[in-house]
Amino acid sequence: MCRNIKTLRPPVTPDADEDDFRAAALQYVRKVSGFRAPAAHNREAFDRAVEAVTEATAQLLAELEVRGAAARAAQPAG
Repeated sequence: MCRNIKTLRPPVTPDADEDDFRAAALQYVRKVSGFRAPAAHNREAFDRAVEAVTEATAQLLAELEVRGAAARAAQPAG
């Protein structure tokens, strides 16, 4: 499910931002709901779900501790 959602966790995607979180959330909600674009009577619930998943994604990525990431970031490239 949702095979096209890319990994947003650093260092895999170090520059992921709110737009990336929202795009992933939109893909997820579309897949789970079965609606690419919901009907007017479902729009509010759909949009709330996208917002909730976007926020949860941002919170998750902010709280994850990636082992060795600090050491890799401190090493000079080359």
